Formats: sequence, C-alpha cells, structure tokens
Amino acid sequence: MSGAGRVRIASCLVLLALSACDRGSDERADEAGAVVATTAEGTLPAWLAPTDGTDPARWLAGREAGKALPADDPRVRAMATALAGARDGFIEDPRMIANRTVQLGQMLAEAGTGEGYGAILDGLGGVAAGRGRRKSLYGEMCQHYYNARMQGADHAAALARLAAPHPVLEGAP
Repeated sequence: MSGAGRVRIASCLVLLALSACDRGSDERADEAGAVVATTAEGTLPAWLAPTDGTDPARWLAGREAGKALPADDPRVRAMATALAGARDGFIEDPRMIANRTVQLGQMLAEAGTGEGYGAILDGLGGVAAGRGRRKSLYGEMCQHYYNARMQGADHAAALARLAAPHPVLEGAP
C-alpha cells in the first residue's frame, strides 16, 4: 500500500472516531464485534467515569430532571452551587460526589423516601462544614445518612444525628 493510501485510511479512522462523539452515550458493537463507546450532548451517562469530561453539576441536575439540561439552566446553576458547597467539606472530587449523590438518591427512592439531590448535597455539605477543617468521606457520610433514614429519621433528624459530636451509628462498637 502506498503512503498516500495509508494517509487516507488514517484520515478516515480519525473522522470515524470524531463522528462517534455525536452519538448516544452508550456502548455499541460495530459490525466486527468491537465495542465502541459513544457520547452525545443530549444523553446522560448512567455514571460519571474518572475520565469523563461532563460537568458534574450539569449531569446531576439532568439526572434529577430526567433529561439533559443546557448549561445555563437555573437547575444546573443551583446544582453547581450545592456541589461547590459540598465539595469543600469532603475528600472526594465533584465527579465522585455527584455519583454518590445519585446512588444515595436512588436507594432512598427505592425505599420510598425520595430526597432531592440539592437537599442531599446541602445537608451533608452542611454537616461536613460543621466539622471544621477536617475533611470527611462523602461516601461514608451517605451510608450513615441512609441508615438513619431507614431507621425512620426524616431529613433534618438524619442530618442532626450526623452532626452530633459523637453520632450514634448503627452497628458501631
């Protein structure tokens, strides 16, 4: 094969790869059986991957709304504010905080105790802020919050338990 032929093939492969960026956010098998990951502006992935370039606040607001939202939507701005406030008190990055918030929200919804993502972020972020300079683990706090809710505490009571100087945790020694 000539050098010009190789350049054409390489150019076609690059164009195919770039065009995949405009498709849905899922994995599909091409004709040869290879798995091709695709992404689209209007599609929300189930979870934010470590290398995902999606804005966590926009993704979180979209997940709560049930559809992708434009970056200038007031719900996205409100979620960005809530996420930024929560971020200061936790070790995890915004992507992981967003993923854990959705996970907690789904668990609560399955238990019949739905809670808005902004309320979760603001509540747990407030508890973490009350602990001062010591950063908390968001995933751990989500689990304790969930346990308190499953024991019958409402949102405010669950947060109060977490904010107590020595919170009483189910199963703690």
